[in-house]
Order: sequence, then structure tokens, then C-alpha cells
Amino acid sequence: MAEVLLGQSYYLRFDPKLWKVRQPYPPLGTLYAAAYLRERGFSVALFDAMLAESAAGWDKALDQYQPTFAVLFEDSFNYLSKMCLLRMRQAAFEMISMARDRGCTVIVHASDATDHLNDYLDRGADYILLGEGEITLAELLTSLTGRTNYPVAKITGVAHKENVESPPKPRDPLRNLDILPFPAWDLVDLHRYREMWLSRHEYYSINMVTTRGCPYHCNWCAKPIYGQRYNSRSPENVVAEMKWVRERVEPDHIWFADDIFGLKKGWIQRFSELVCEQNLQIPFKCLLRTDLVSDKIAHSLKSAGCQTVWMGAESGSQGILDAMEKGATVEDTYRATQQLRQAGIRVGHFLQFGYPGEEWEDICKTMQMVRDCMPDDIGISVAYPLPGTKFYDRVRSELGLQQNWVDSSDLAMLFRGRFVPDFYRQLHRALHKEYRARKAWQSLRRGNWSGLPALVRALSLPLDLARLYRLRGRGV
Repeated sequence: MAEVLLGQSYYLRFDPKLWKVRQPYPPLGTLYAAAYLRERGFSVALFDAMLAESAAGWDKALDQYQPTFAVLFEDSFNYLSKMCLLRMRQAAFEMISMARDRGCTVIVHASDATDHLNDYLDRGADYILLGEGEITLAELLTSLTGRTNYPVAKITGVAHKENVESPPKPRDPLRNLDILPFPAWDLVDLHRYREMWLSRHEYYSINMVTTRGCPYHCNWCAKPIYGQRYNSRSPENVVAEMKWVRERVEPDHIWFADDIFGLKKGWIQRFSELVCEQNLQIPFKCLLRTDLVSDKIAHSLKSAGCQTVWMGAESGSQGILDAMEKGATVEDTYRATQQLRQAGIRVGHFLQFGYPGEEWEDICKTMQMVRDCMPDDIGISVAYPLPGTKFYDRVRSELGLQQNWVDSSDLAMLFRGRFVPDFYRQLHRALHKEYRARKAWQSLRRGNWSGLPALVRALSLPLDLARLYRLRGRGV
């Protein structure tokens, strides 16, 4: 038995695109909450939906642990949780219902619940946590279990049916992240994660975070949990966790899932020094803004073990970057890509199409940027309006009944774009095919024949481009 059963509603099996890729990461945000509660004397169990077959696993866990409290604490470090995919929302509602049927008090902490309080309360949630969740959750459970006489009504960041008409203020983000315990890795079935990684990729990757939040103002990026705040763990604390993880989890690779890695001045250099002093170079990937890269940063990252940096390039058109309020330039993308590559670091570009005001000429500039930079990987999406953003407010009147993707492969234009929805799907297909063919040709010239299948698939590229041009003529 356990007093508290923690879970989350992101099921890898419900996301066909990512299930095929097989790169699962445990729900880090949930593990932080579990560790924090345990440190305060609560008996905690975990249901990990990431590798579960379905919500039937949650049903079984409820029977096994017989918790008093069922907590859906979504992993806010998983960008797909922030996107609030419909299939995962349906799973959350199902899990809430199962817990209520067993008489549990149901508590939810999630970006989607923050944006849709009434929907979650109507489905049976008793409490929804607003803002950063660990401290609020501990205070709420302490009150509900009678460990303190402090009333729920005075706890910051707790919404429920009695106050939902005037939701309380979210809890401010924690500034000193070093006081948090390391995630409760012992609650995870690490063997299953390791097996999946090794069978598909021949290495084993885990996730860590060094920061919370983002201080930048990209007007399409929602920040329902941390707002505009940005707080960082000390390099010493992060390196201590890396040492702990290496000894107990033994990963081959780390994904630092921060929105922005090492934003504070001097952080990356100090981190690199500590890693080198302790011989802790574990290969890793991270996310950086294009305008934060320098030769010094690139070489410090390389010394620390960085293999790959992903950057939000978004567009090759400065007009679109300015409309997004990105605060960076196209030239930053070109320069940062070159600096990272010269340091021996692989580079990934996130690209976004369909932002309001984007014309065919802007799309061509983005395609040319990819050809010029030839990053080591690309991730393509279409503009996705999330509640709480300027972008959402701008297109809200154009949204139809579907306001979220079903899963990450949906790629539906949820508002009235410049071109028909099929145009953007075809653009995704054609650009990926052209990019893979160019990468394969580069490899072939170096005597590596592994890219030959991509070149064969590229034989149909003229047809894909012809269809793209036809769909271009069907602008709306």
C-alpha cells in the first residue's frame, strides 16, 4: 500500500510517431514530485505511463497500492505534455475517473489542466495545482492528512470547485533549485527503458534538467507552469547528480531537457570545468538559442561531453522571426551552426511553418537556410496555438472544434493558414525527403553507402515538389 500514487498521462504507445522512434524517457517532473513527497514523510508509489500499454495499468496500480491520494503530476519537462495532445487528455480523464471510483482524492498538476480548469474539475479532479507544483502538493497533502492545521484555502496555487470562478494566484517558481532532492529514479523500471534503447539504438539515454522556465518572449510559446521566470541549478549540484546517475543508473547518454541550457553567464564554462575535473564526460545533447552560441560556449560544451545541440531556428525569414518576437536573427542561425560544427558538435534545427504572415517567399528562405547550413538533423512542425500566448489570442476566432493535435504526428493547421492544410503536410514530406537525400549524397561522397536508401526514396522528390507547387496555388 501507499499513501500517494503518482502518475502521468503521456503514453508512448498512444503516440504512433514517437512509439516508432522508441526513444522513451521517464517522467522527470513526476519523479521530482515523488522524491519531494518522500523527503517529507509520505509513502509514495509510481505509475509510469510512458511504457504502459494503456490506462488499464493505472487501474491495476490503484488496486495494488490502494492509495488515499491519486496524483496526476504531468512531466512539464516533456514538450508534448505542454502541447496537451488530445489522446493524452482523454487518458487523463479516464485515469481521474478510475481513481474517483475507488474513493481517492484526485489531484492534478499539468499545463492542460491549468488551461482548462473546469474540464478537469468536471471530470472528477478534486484539486488542480497552479504554478510550480512540488511545494504546493506537499502543503496540500500535509493539510488534507491533518499533519497540520493550516487550511487548504490559504495554500498558494490550489484550484478547486469552490474557487474556480476566481482561480487563485499560481505559486511563484522556486528560485533555489538546489534544495530539491534528485528525482526518484528507484521508482522507475529502468531495465525496460534500457532494453528499448539498446535494442533500437545500441545506447542508453536518460533525461536530466538543470533549469526551469524561459525568460524570452516568443509569442507562440506557452509557459503555464513557470511563466516568464528562469531559475537554474548550480553547476556543482548538476555535476553531483551526474556522478550519482553514472554510479546508479549507468547511462551511455544524457538528454538535458531544459528549454534553454546554461543561460546564466559563465554557467556552461563552470559546468565544463567541474565535469572535466571529475572525469564525468557523459555524451549529452541540449537545447540552446542561436544567439547564445559563441566559440567559447561551443568549446566548453565539447569539453564537457556535448554531442548535439538543438536550436530553435524556426524560420529563414527575418520577417517571420520578428513577427514571432523571437529576439534572434537568421544570421545567428548560420553563425551558431558553423561555430558548433567547428567545435565538433552535431547541430539540429527546429523549424516552424505556417506562422501568420508567412508567404511562399518566406518558406523558400527557410528551405534555402536548410540547404546552406545542412544541420545534422531537422525537426519540422507547423504553428500550434496554445492558450495563454499572444499567438493564440491572435488566431482564436479562427479555431474550429479541434484545438489540439490528437498526437504528435497530427500536423493539422488548427487555424486559417495562408495555404490549405494539405500544403503543410506535403511541405513536411518534401523538405524531409530533400534534406535526407542531400545528407545521403554527402555521406556517399565520403564513401559511406548507408544513405543509399534515402537516395532511392528521393527519386520521387520531383513528384512531391510538383504536388507541393500545385497545393501552393490553393492558398486560402
